Amino acid sequence: MMAKDDKGVRVRIAPSPTGYLHLGTVRTALFNYVFAKKKGGSFVVRIEDTDSSRSLPMYESNILEGLSLVGISWDEGPQQGGPYAPYRQSERIDLYKKYLQQLLDEKKAFWCFCTKEELEEERNAMLASGITPKYGGTCRHLTSEQQEQKWQEGRSGVIRIAVPTGTTLSFKDSIRGTIETKSDGIGDFVIAKSLTQPLYNFAVVIDDWQMEISHVIRGEDHISNTPKQLLIQRALEIAPPVYAHLPLVLSPDRSKLSKRNLETSFLDYVQDGYLPEALVNFLMFIGWNPGDEREVMALEEIIDAFDLSQVQKGGAAFNVDKLEWFNIQHIKHLSDAQLLERLKVHMPETWQQRDEEMLLSVVSVVRDRIKKLSDIKELAGFLFIPVPYQADLLSWKGKGLDVSRQNLSEVYGILEKIDADDFSAEKIEGQIMPFADERGRGEVLWPLRVALSGQKNSPGPFEIAGTLRKEETLRRIDHALQLLS
Repeated sequence: MMAKDDKGVRVRIAPSPTGYLHLGTVRTALFNYVFAKKKGGSFVVRIEDTDSSRSLPMYESNILEGLSLVGISWDEGPQQGGPYAPYRQSERIDLYKKYLQQLLDEKKAFWCFCTKEELEEERNAMLASGITPKYGGTCRHLTSEQQEQKWQEGRSGVIRIAVPTGTTLSFKDSIRGTIETKSDGIGDFVIAKSLTQPLYNFAVVIDDWQMEISHVIRGEDHISNTPKQLLIQRALEIAPPVYAHLPLVLSPDRSKLSKRNLETSFLDYVQDGYLPEALVNFLMFIGWNPGDEREVMALEEIIDAFDLSQVQKGGAAFNVDKLEWFNIQHIKHLSDAQLLERLKVHMPETWQQRDEEMLLSVVSVVRDRIKKLSDIKELAGFLFIPVPYQADLLSWKGKGLDVSRQNLSEVYGILEKIDADDFSAEKIEGQIMPFADERGRGEVLWPLRVALSGQKNSPGPFEIAGTLRKEETLRRIDHALQLLS
């Protein structure tokens, strides 16, 4: 049986709606989506919701919302349907039942009635003998009469596939090359709890086959599932897809990444202030790069440059500092107006009630200091509500409070003469700098900046004054003068 080639590329992401969308799923979805778009193929979303006790509509909505947010659009899925509908496993039970029954009828699968206690006893005996534990085949050759007797005894059964012995299971991984496994070490594994309760390995084989999925791109942790899926495909006499297993995501010290990072809800990262396009850039660069010096790339650029053969085999590091760097770079690509729209969701409602011109000025003043959009409250809060401070902070390098008071008083007089309609950072700088050069820049500009911001570290005083406008600027300088006196 030959694997499918690049002709008619169809890939899928099949998340389980038992929790919120996390970064690991987004990363896998991105690799599939980018590959499909580069090949001119189709990208399918399929919902694996057979775990009815844990699958919830709100999780499905969260998953689809998150995928849309990063720019992924799908050609077929649970909402818009498609030629291979339905796209939820819970709606495909009859299909699984059909092929489970076929394998039972062809004696390629069988009912197993072994209890948990019997299986545990068998396992312990194998371990004691130095044998790798696997199912010993107790129920494999039961006759129809023996099976009927088990049912009448009230025994519950599961369906196991009959694994052939002495078989080499081989597949060519597009990232890792040829991978081989001996069937003798696998044993007759369970493929369904009942005719209407298929397990993952069986359902995924049926779905990928029936939906004509050509390439299965997934995490390295699924390599161990592949031999079992190959056995199911052989039993059903169907061709396997092309497999490609992405490298594990590791911590910066190359140890296994904690689930806290990779399985944190994707939308939590967005709500924390990371741009979706920065997350896309970051996640695609965990295990792949375009082969040149480029790092900051939009999704369209990544699609154009993508080559599955450039995906690395070894694990790649999840580095939060690098994610922050990508975020800063993508923020730089936004205009003030674009950045303001992204920031509004992180701004208090009272801020958003201010006029657009003032808000754009706020963005211009603080944008170079923003690492995450959520930083806006801390970075720009002083522009909306004055920050309390002690008079000593107004002193420049021990020059004394009298010097600060005198210089601030004269600055007040200079600014008071500027027309309110012309009160811009450029105009303010032009009026203040000659005086600052005469008296000493530090002695003049430091107390002015502190008077306006109330902070040791802040943007420059001219930008702050231009944003606060004339009335508020003079009010804050007057407050500083009162502290100094």
